[in-house]
Amino acid sequence: MPDFGGILNEPILEPNTGQLDREFVFWRDTLGFRNETEWVYGKDPDTGKQTHQPAHPKPTYSLRCFVMARTVQQFHLHSEFLPEQARLSADEYRWRVQEVIRLDPRKRQSNDRRIKFPGYVGLRELSDSLPEVIKSVAGGAWQSYAQRGNWRMVLPFLRSSQIEESRRIAESVAQRGTAVIHVADFPRLRINHALLAYSSRATASGISIATYDPNAPATPLELTFSLTDARFRLPSTAYYIGGWVNAYEVYCSFWR
Repeated sequence: MPDFGGILNEPILEPNTGQLDREFVFWRDTLGFRNETEWVYGKDPDTGKQTHQPAHPKPTYSLRCFVMARTVQQFHLHSEFLPEQARLSADEYRWRVQEVIRLDPRKRQSNDRRIKFPGYVGLRELSDSLPEVIKSVAGGAWQSYAQRGNWRMVLPFLRSSQIEESRRIAESVAQRGTAVIHVADFPRLRINHALLAYSSRATASGISIATYDPNAPATPLELTFSLTDARFRLPSTAYYIGGWVNAYEVYCSFWR
């Protein structure tokens, strides 16, 4: 059996263990609009391989999965919603969203310094009400392509490094509430995507990680880690045939 660096014997860190001052709630703390895909995906009935063709009509808001996952993380770390107070103008909310976006996703603001959003219960309600306000300032597609951690995708992923990543993700979720994860199967590139982990738990076979998927914001997506294989797996989705993926946390250090 491979060396799992103690992961078999150590409990997986659960989120919100007293280190956090606000629990992450999926229906409240995620974006309501989705990252549209540039392609329509399918499965070849003869070969079982993933297929794709251009989407028609061409999407108007796409290639922003990293931007959206990071935005949700920044709102969780840096904002406070005050539903009992009166709502403000769209321009005022735009300025406040900009203030959230410019803050470091690696650090949490103290309660007294968080950016206040009167009139809404959370980010989901705000994004449903003012989607264009958030889209206009959250960031462009180039920020997904230029994300500084992309370099890691092209290097080999050892089983030992994926074990370490599973621990890193669990620890980040426990300490900061969320972790942005880059999932890919380079060089095949059937998937090259960002998810936001917000919960992790130990299972009989490894780790189950609950994530927000910018492509499908209606329900959580489960990313799993197998101790036997020392690999991550994603289920089949509308844009991915399903299978083993490489995964690592981004927006977490100078290099990533």
